[in-house]
Amino acid sequence: MSKALKEERLPVQQLAILSIARFAEPVALTSVFPYLPEMIESFDVPPDEVAKWAGLTSAAFSVSQCLTAMFWVRASDRLGRKVVIMASLACTMGTVLLLGFSQSLAWAIVARALGGAANGNVGIIRTTVAELVPQKSMQPRAFSVMPLVWSIGSVFGPILGGALASPAKKFPDIFGDSEFFKRYPFALPNIVASTLFITGIITGILFLKETMATKKNDRDNGLLAGKFLLGLFRRQKDRKTSWTKDIDQASPLLKASAVKSLAPPPRASYRQVFSYQSSINLLVYFLLSVHAVAFDQLIPVFLHLPHSPTDASLYTEGLPIKFANGFGLDSGRIGKIFTIYGITTMLVQFFIFPPLARRYGVLTCLRVCTFAFPISYTLMPFTVLLPTTLTRQIAAFLVMSIKGFAGVFAYPCNTILMTNSASSIPVLNTLNGVAVSISAVGRALGPWVGGMAFSYGVESGWGILPWWFLAASGVANHVSTWWLVEGEGIKSEEDEDSEPSTPLVVGDDGDDGVLESKHAVNENLLSDSDVDSLTHNPTQQQQQHKSPISSLKRGHKRNQSSVTVAEHGEDPELALEMQDLSQQHQQITVGISERINAGVVEPKSAEQRSRGEKSKEEKRDRGGEKEAMASGSTTLAAPAFKTRLRSPVGRRESLG
Repeated sequence: MSKALKEERLPVQQLAILSIARFAEPVALTSVFPYLPEMIESFDVPPDEVAKWAGLTSAAFSVSQCLTAMFWVRASDRLGRKVVIMASLACTMGTVLLLGFSQSLAWAIVARALGGAANGNVGIIRTTVAELVPQKSMQPRAFSVMPLVWSIGSVFGPILGGALASPAKKFPDIFGDSEFFKRYPFALPNIVASTLFITGIITGILFLKETMATKKNDRDNGLLAGKFLLGLFRRQKDRKTSWTKDIDQASPLLKASAVKSLAPPPRASYRQVFSYQSSINLLVYFLLSVHAVAFDQLIPVFLHLPHSPTDASLYTEGLPIKFANGFGLDSGRIGKIFTIYGITTMLVQFFIFPPLARRYGVLTCLRVCTFAFPISYTLMPFTVLLPTTLTRQIAAFLVMSIKGFAGVFAYPCNTILMTNSASSIPVLNTLNGVAVSISAVGRALGPWVGGMAFSYGVESGWGILPWWFLAASGVANHVSTWWLVEGEGIKSEEDEDSEPSTPLVVGDDGDDGVLESKHAVNENLLSDSDVDSLTHNPTQQQQQHKSPISSLKRGHKRNQSSVTVAEHGEDPELALEMQDLSQQHQQITVGISERINAGVVEPKSAEQRSRGEKSKEEKRDRGGEKEAMASGSTTLAAPAFKTRLRSPVGRRESLG
C-alpha cells in the first residue's frame, strides 16, 4: 500500500530544482523577441529586409544547435546529466552576454550561432524527467512541468526585453547620462538574464541530484556542500554536520540498485532509436518545429512592420489576398502583448492540459491541437485589415492565443509519445538527442523560409505568402499524427518488482517443481514433501535423493543459460541480478546435497510419510498441478518454496 502511494508521488523537490536551473533559458530566448527588429534596424538594415535577417539570425541558432546536440547527449551519457546541464547553462550565459554587446549584424549572428551550439539541454532535461518519473500515469503532469517553466519564462522574457532595451531612451532620468548604455543599448536585458543563469547554476550544483543510473551513486561534492549550507540555516540538534559526510548517510552504503548500476549502460544502436513509431514521432516533432518556431519569429516582425492607413479600407471590398501591412508597434507594446500571451498559455499549461491529457489521452490531444495550427495561421494576416487599432490588436491576440494553446498541448504530448516509443533509457537519451538535432533543422528551416517569404511578400505586396507556408506545414503536421500510436513506455524496476505473480512452467522433462522464471531462481528449492521423500530411509539416501538433486542441478543449468541470454540482451542490470541469484541457488543446492550426504537429517516414520504425501496431493488438487502435469506445460503462479530439514535434535531449520 505504501509502495503504491510512493510510486504515485511526483519528485516535486527535484523537479522544482530542475525548473529553477531551466528558467533562465526561456527568459533569455524570449527577451530577444521585442527588441530584435530594432536591433537589426540599428545595424543599418532596411525595414523591408528586417524579417529576412531576423530569420537568418534564428536559423544560425538552430543550425548550430543541430550540429552540437548529439555531442551534448553523448557527453551526458559519459559524464552524467547534472554536470552537462550545468556546463550548458554556463556556456549559454556567455553567449547571452555576447549578444547584448553586439555592435554589428555579423556579431549578432555569430553570438546567436554560439548560443545554439551551447544550448544542449533540451534533450538531456527530457531524459532527466523521464528518469525521475518513469510511471506512465504521472507523465502528463511531469512532462508538463518543463513546458510550464517555458511558459513562465515566456511571460518574464518579453517584459525584460521590452522594458530594459534602450534604457537611455526609455529612462532618460536614470540612464540618460550613461555612455555605456548609449553605446550598448541592448546590453541591460541580457545582463539581467545572466543573473538568472547564475542563480540556476548555483541552485543546480548545490541541490540537483544525478539521475543517470551509473552516476547517481557517485560522490557529489556539490550536493554535500548544499547539505552543509542548509545545515547552517536549520536549527538542528546536531550542528556538527561535516560536508565530507555522504548526503544519504542513513541509507545503506550500496543498495541493490547501486550494485547493479556499476555496469555501464549499453550504447543504443540506431536501429533501436529509429523504430517505426520513434521515426513518426521525429517527423511530427520536425514539422511542429518548422511552423511553430517560424510563427514565433515572424510575429514580432509582423507587429513591428509599419501600418499603412490606406490598406485598412480594403476590408470593405471583400476579403483581399494581396496586401502587405503591419501593426506599427514599438518594442514596449510588443513586450506587453507577449506578456499577456505568456500568462494565458501558462494558465492553460498548468490547469487545463494535465486533466484533459489524462481524460482523452495524449494522442487525441495532439491530433486536435495540430488541427488548430493551420486555422490560426490562415486567420493571422487578416487581422491587420480591421478598422481600428484596438480591434486589430485584440484580434491578433486571440489568434495568437489559439496558436499558443495548441502549442501548449502539442509539445508535451509529442514528448510523452516519443518517450513511450523508446525501449530503454539509453535509447531514450539518444532519441532525445536526435530529436533536438532534427527539430533544430526545422527551427532553422522554418524561420529562414518564413523570413524570406515575409520579405518577398512585403516587397511584392503578397504579405499573406509566409502565412500560407505556415498553414501548409501545419496541415502536413496534422496528417502525420494519424500514423502514431501510444506506446507502453519504459518499464521501471518498481513495476517489475510489483508484479503480482510470476509464471511457473511445469515441463514434460521430469523436472517437477523447477521454476523457469527469472524472479524465482533462488526459489528452486525442495518442499517439505520432497525432503520427506529423501529422508524416510536413511540407509538409501544416496539413491533416494539423486533424482531431486539432479533435477535442481538441471534447473540451475537452465537458469545459467538464461543468465547468458540476459547478458547478451538489452538489460545488463537483469544479467547482474540473474548472476547473483544463480550463485545463491547453487550454494543452496550444494548445501542441501551435503546435509543429506552427511546424514544430518532425521528419518520419518511411515505415518509421517503418509501424511506428507497426502498433504502434497491436496495441494496439487487445489493448485491445479494435476492438470498441469497431464497437459505437459502449463503456466501457474509461482509460490515461494522453502526447504526445511529436521535436525537430529528435532528442531526445524530453514535453509530458504
